[in-house]
Amino acid sequence: MSDRRLPRKLALLFSTLFALVSAIADSRGDLHRVQVLVDKGHYRQARTRIQQLLDQSQPEKTRHQLLFEAERMRRIEKEFTLREKDLAAAIRHYIPDASEEDIRRWNSEGLLENKVIDGERRYFHKAASNLLQVSAEAARRSGNFRGFADGAPLYGIHPHHREVIGSAAPVRKRIRVDYTLSVDAGAVPAGETIRAWLPFPQELPGRQENIELLEHSPADYELAPAGTPQRTIHFERRASAEGPTEFSISYRFDSIARFTPVDPQRVETPPASAALADFLAERPPHIRFTPELRALSQRIVGDERNPYRIAQKLFAYVDSIPWAGAREYSTIRNISQYAAEAGHADCGQQTLLLITLMRLNGIPARWQSGWEFSPQSFDTMHDWGEFHLAPYGWLPMDVTHGLLAGDSERENWFYLGGLDAYRLIFNTDYGRPFVPAKQHFRSETVDSQRGEVEWRGGNLYFDQWRYRLDWQLVEAE
Repeated sequence: MSDRRLPRKLALLFSTLFALVSAIADSRGDLHRVQVLVDKGHYRQARTRIQQLLDQSQPEKTRHQLLFEAERMRRIEKEFTLREKDLAAAIRHYIPDASEEDIRRWNSEGLLENKVIDGERRYFHKAASNLLQVSAEAARRSGNFRGFADGAPLYGIHPHHREVIGSAAPVRKRIRVDYTLSVDAGAVPAGETIRAWLPFPQELPGRQENIELLEHSPADYELAPAGTPQRTIHFERRASAEGPTEFSISYRFDSIARFTPVDPQRVETPPASAALADFLAERPPHIRFTPELRALSQRIVGDERNPYRIAQKLFAYVDSIPWAGAREYSTIRNISQYAAEAGHADCGQQTLLLITLMRLNGIPARWQSGWEFSPQSFDTMHDWGEFHLAPYGWLPMDVTHGLLAGDSERENWFYLGGLDAYRLIFNTDYGRPFVPAKQHFRSETVDSQRGEVEWRGGNLYFDQWRYRLDWQLVEAE
């Protein structure tokens, strides 16, 4: 090659690279502009622009993100179904004497979650029932108020907590679970193959052990390896022509309670560690150290420097956020920010906010989720987490159970360092890939507690299938 040709080839190479970088930058700018339209409620404009961009050549990642923005709008419209003309009737179902002035006041106080979509104000379909959860005044005026934890004995101090605190040996419960996922008749054309991922227990020494798969249908399955952050069991079955198409599993496992009394004087600030680095970092989109969360953290923590005392302050603050029925997580762009600003939060939203605030303060924190049971009949999907203190290591935290009204510091702070034995753990992280991989969008992009379903024509959203979990305590073997 001559010396004269080399500069020309280099120039061509640089020109090609510049064009590629410019195209990527343009696609990112286009995506951002679409997201702004979506966030401002300009759905018609956003849909038009998405289609225009999809008609052009786009990087595969950008194409996927644009398609999900369209799907996000569709899901939000399914959530915000209460029109302004129907708001008063929805509220009076719970508070018969609510006046128009009451409703205007609750609205102005931000207690009725709503969005303006293409110029029309729409309210979250749970806005009326959530009002009773976030307003003590509204709850007092309701004749049929029921708190989310009513009937859930472990949300107050309970003999089980005292058993765990006082026991020299681990407190262990063996639990049987029967789980069924049923795809609606007609959701998939008869004869087409349906792929289903059902959540499956993690193997966690000292927390969840002796997992025994008892029964399953269909007969063939693929179980994600132990340690998969969001563990599932995968089935395939042809859609029935005569009714719902079902997938089912039964298993037993040991759930082991854990409680570690923390002495603040022993707590150390650990040196930098590669093993903990990921649990101190931001992880967009839901763990971001935004200016608003940095300011909130400073207000909560003040001049405190002891890691455990900081954790207590953060835990107590997030515990004070009222619980309310949640939007689907896939419709929320940044869950920790949402939990800090919405005036209410459910278990996963509270947990992501607490994880974010702990990481902001140099305390490693991570996600855990699955199901919770109780000594009685209560059960529900549930999210919680873990935080790391030296020299204690990883400790549980459940900010939705929060501070208990006990007779001692250990009882009060049981859920900051302890966890009951009525748990089922599917996930040790959030938003991680399934094994085998899902081809289409997930219905739940963050958590994994109900399952996921798809066919070659696309994802099946939550309104196209049903699930049921039954559980019982069994004798330990």
